[in-house]
Amino acid sequence: MASFVVMSAPHRQDVPYIGVIGPGEASPAEMEAAREIGSRCAKAHAVVVTGGLGGVMEAACQGAFEVGGLTVGILPGQDRTVGNRYLTFALATGLGELRNGLVVRACDVLIVVGQSWGTLSEMALALRTGTPVVSINKMTIDQPGQVQPEYVGLVDAAVERALELARSAPARRRRVAAGPVG
Repeated sequence: MASFVVMSAPHRQDVPYIGVIGPGEASPAEMEAAREIGSRCAKAHAVVVTGGLGGVMEAACQGAFEVGGLTVGILPGQDRTVGNRYLTFALATGLGELRNGLVVRACDVLIVVGQSWGTLSEMALALRTGTPVVSINKMTIDQPGQVQPEYVGLVDAAVERALELARSAPARRRRVAAGPVG
């Protein structure tokens, strides 16, 4: 069982929420990278947010869970029990793939591990709404003037950059107060 750090109210709002996104059916290398990212985020006192199912999502949650971190899974269905076993909080939405928008809007920054159609939809929503995207995969959108994911290549660099962006960008609470972007 994971131990939990209870934060007092003035500090809770400053905790970064980092989304780790990637395929539900991931390669062993993607799984290991996601587990390490989850662990490093939790050690930095960030909340790890995922889509709550298997693959990259489960591996990121496992990494955070193993070091006592907090994880949130935003599930596509109506049943909380289908979430992976490493979730601190499982939120059943009943929205199907539309829940990807909730994953994006709940986070200060996203870290991409691997690629799938769902991952690409989350990246597109993030880039369109101003949520920073850091990727360990090389990828570009071949359209002039489009915001690009920030490629960092390595797990350590991805976590450090995500934490830097989450802490320096307007906090999630300020984005909500200002209304939707785009």
